[in-house]
Amino acid sequence: MSDFITFALPKGRIMQDSMELFGKIGITCPEMAGDSRKLVFENRESKFRFMAVRATDVPTYVEYGCADIGVVGKDTLLEQGKDLYEPLDLKFGYCRLMVAEPKALLEEEDPSSWSNIRVATKYPNITERYFAERGVQVELIKLYGSIELAPLVGLAERIVDLVSTGATLRDNGMVEVETIAEITSRLIVNRASLKTKHQRISRIITDLEKVIGDEVTISG
Repeated sequence: MSDFITFALPKGRIMQDSMELFGKIGITCPEMAGDSRKLVFENRESKFRFMAVRATDVPTYVEYGCADIGVVGKDTLLEQGKDLYEPLDLKFGYCRLMVAEPKALLEEEDPSSWSNIRVATKYPNITERYFAERGVQVELIKLYGSIELAPLVGLAERIVDLVSTGATLRDNGMVEVETIAEITSRLIVNRASLKTKHQRISRIITDLEKVIGDEVTISG
């Protein structure tokens, strides 16, 4: 399989968006059409292989060379800090990584006065760095599920989480306080693969860059 280009893609919407984008530059996989519980798909004619993995695992598969190319949110890259090449912003999957807290709490105090706070989050590394840069001591509570629940039950007064429309926050009486980062999906590449399969991978990057550039020009 060394002559194949292997992609690691997150299951769900990002995989669909990725394959739609790849299709515009001739990278397709008919085997992926329809419902399937398979985790590995191949286009043997074009020598492409696609792995369906959990989003947070994408950088690991790419870093260790199980996949040559991956698609993953910038939030995951910021949190994990893997040794990867990140050539392209794919311009989809947009959301914001936010600090949020109950509306009533924001009405009582100024966030600029924070000195020592407790925060629940799926992103402890990003959160710790962000508050350290501001000189705020933070007690981190790492959660994996619905982060908005933490303030409701008194586990933590503040959270750091991804926000898209903000509807979930509003439904739970919370408001956005500060933006840590704007997040989109990124193309990532294994550094060794970029050397050993340079011609094919460089062509993919160049073709994607053109398509994305054209779409931005049209939408602008």
